[in-house]
Amino acid sequence: MDAATLTYDTLRFEYEDFPDTKEPVWILGRKYSVFPEKEEILLDVTSRLWFTYRKNFPAIGGTGPTSDTGWGCMLRCGQMIFAQALVCRHLGRDWRWIKGKKQTDNYFNVLNAFIDKKDSYYSIHQIAQMGVGEGKSIGQWYGPNTVAQVLKKLATFDTWSSLAVHIAMDNTVVMEEIRRLCKSNWMCAGASAFPTLDSDLLYNGYPEEAEVTDRLWKPLVLLIPLRLGLTDINEAYIETLKHCFMMSQSLGVIGGKPNSAHYFIGYVEEELIYLDPHTTQPAVEPSDSGCIPDESFHCQHPPCRMSIAELDPSIAVGFFCNTEEDFNDWCQQIKKLSLIRGALPMFELVERQPSHFSNPDVLNLTPDSSDADRLERFFDSEDEDFEILSL
Repeated sequence: MDAATLTYDTLRFEYEDFPDTKEPVWILGRKYSVFPEKEEILLDVTSRLWFTYRKNFPAIGGTGPTSDTGWGCMLRCGQMIFAQALVCRHLGRDWRWIKGKKQTDNYFNVLNAFIDKKDSYYSIHQIAQMGVGEGKSIGQWYGPNTVAQVLKKLATFDTWSSLAVHIAMDNTVVMEEIRRLCKSNWMCAGASAFPTLDSDLLYNGYPEEAEVTDRLWKPLVLLIPLRLGLTDINEAYIETLKHCFMMSQSLGVIGGKPNSAHYFIGYVEEELIYLDPHTTQPAVEPSDSGCIPDESFHCQHPPCRMSIAELDPSIAVGFFCNTEEDFNDWCQQIKKLSLIRGALPMFELVERQPSHFSNPDVLNLTPDSSDADRLERFFDSEDEDFEILSL
C-alpha cells in the first residue's frame, strides 16, 4: 500500500512506543522522563495540531486539486509549525487537548484558521495560491524556505493573532531588525489592534481584536531556513539542533527526507520525534453552528521517530517569543550554544545587519502596499539557494 494514501486507522497500530531509556525526552522546550512521565509525554504530543493530507476538500482556485496527497506534505508541516505558534499565542504552551473535553472558543478559532477552505487564513488553499507568487505551481512540492515565505505573507492578514513574522536569511539573525519589526508594527497598529469592546467586525469567523500581552511588543514568530550540509547533515550541527528543542521558545523544525517532509517536535537519545503528514484523511466540514469535529487533527498514537543522521540537511527552525523578555532570553541561550564543545552553531546571531547584506526595506509592508511587487521579487528564491555552512 502506498504510504501517501494510508488512512489514520491503518496507521494507528504501526508505531513503536518510546524506547526504554533513562535519557530525557525533549518536546518543544519541555523535559520529560520516559518511565514516570510517559502519559504526560503522549498527552503533550497528542495536543499538538496534526495536519495531514486531506481529500475531497473544495477545489483549490475553484478548478484545481481537491486533494493534496502526494504533494502537500511540506505545506502541512508549515501549517503545523505555524499552528503551534498560534497555540502558544492564544492558548499557551501548557494547554492540553483531551479527547471528549470541551475546548474554548480560542482553540476552535485557531483550528478554523487552518481548515481546508479558501477563506481560512492558513488553509491549503491559501498556501498553494500564495505560493504561485514564489514561483510554485499549485500542486508543486515546496521546500522549507518557500513555505516559510508564504506563511509570512499570509500572517499579515491574520489581525486576530497580530504576529510579527521574521525569516532570517543568510544563516544570520539580526537582533536590531527583529526589535524594529516587533516594536514598530505594534506601535503603528494603533487603535485597529485594540478596537472598542463593542466592535462587531469579524475576520475569518472570529473577532478582529488581538489579545493584549505586551503593548510594546508584537509576538514574534522567527523562522530560520538553513542547510546543514551538502547531501547529509553535518554531525557537528547535531548537538546544536538538539538544544533548539530544549528552548522554551521552540516551535520545532520542518524538514525531513528528500521530497518527504515531517514536523519535528523533539528528540530522545539520537532520534528525532516527529509528526508525519503522510496519511490521507477526509476533509472536515464545520457544522452549521461552526463546530469543528477535531479528533482527526490530533495524533492519538505514539509519534514517529527517526535517526538524526537521516535528516535531510535542508530545514527551517522555528521559535516563538511572546514578549520582548522571551526574545532577550532566547538571544542569551543562542549565545551560550557557542560554548558547547564540538558543536557548530547553525546560524549567527548579530546585533546589527552586516555591511555586506542587501537591505530591502520589507519589514513594515502591508498587503496593499505600493511596494508589493518589490516584496514579491525579494521573496522569489528557490529552496536550494542556501549558503552552505562550514563543514
